[in-house]
Amino acid sequence: MSLILASEDEYEDLLGLWADLEASLGITLAYPASVQEFLARVIQYDRWMHDLLQRDPDVGLYLLFQLATRSSTGYSASHALVCAVLCHLVAVDFALPVSERNSLVRAALTMNIGMTALQDLLANQSVRPGVDQQLAIEEHANRGTELLGKMGITDSLWLTIIEKHHTDMSPGQHRQTRQPAQRLVHILRVIDRYAAMISPRRSREGRSAAESAQFILNSAEGQYPHVEHALVRIVGVCPPGTFVQLDDGEVAVVTRRSNQPNLPDVAIVISHNGTPIKPPCLHRTTLGSPIIQSALAASAVQERLNHHLILRLGVQFT
Repeated sequence: MSLILASEDEYEDLLGLWADLEASLGITLAYPASVQEFLARVIQYDRWMHDLLQRDPDVGLYLLFQLATRSSTGYSASHALVCAVLCHLVAVDFALPVSERNSLVRAALTMNIGMTALQDLLANQSVRPGVDQQLAIEEHANRGTELLGKMGITDSLWLTIIEKHHTDMSPGQHRQTRQPAQRLVHILRVIDRYAAMISPRRSREGRSAAESAQFILNSAEGQYPHVEHALVRIVGVCPPGTFVQLDDGEVAVVTRRSNQPNLPDVAIVISHNGTPIKPPCLHRTTLGSPIIQSALAASAVQERLNHHLILRLGVQFT
């Protein structure tokens, strides 16, 4: 379904809903002990996310990837939301049972609850983690599992996913782990790694989405290597909201996915000589030249863009 963003007010409303969701999630992750009916709150965030995605998945991805690749502020909540969206899309593609999908998505939303403040701090820290910080990182999965148990979470699959999401299980552990847990842990691990790579830190720029996709494809492992390939197929080599360099020297932002992961629809926003193109020029790379030459990190594009206009043109182009 395509969402018609007829006015800038509609765009601002939609952007505001995504921002409100991220902000609300951030407060819950930072202060879980202050949240009444914690389980109900997480379920509410899950449904809120699902409802926004149903309006138009490409617009939702556009806003999320712009947010994830542009700022490290509020990183923990932003990262959790991106991971939850990607987990939902993979779960739908894999036709997972509803119970497994729910456990996976809710684990993605809460997987770093044991180190929310530290994760935000590290995203803005220009030096490597100190000894105490590294210890907290290593303990955060167990700490998060324990904390969620105290908050009334009894879904054993949800808790197992969080407890194991940074654990490289040996073959013996694989045999001892229930099949759904093994599969869902791997899905979250792949998505967590991918989303972390595209996000900037104070100490480094985020990688381009294409670099991140290639990295996870090259590191495909375990009994479920198709997870990596499915993720790239679902969101595209260059997902909506990411930037690309075309073979004629122009710069574009991806607006929508196509049925070919490496040939999305784009809005050309900067000419070959570096001047802004206003209004942006819509182009389907499935139709041929110009074609995508390479992906760009968000930091490579400093031009202030009219995202409402780009998204509205992108929707009308479908």
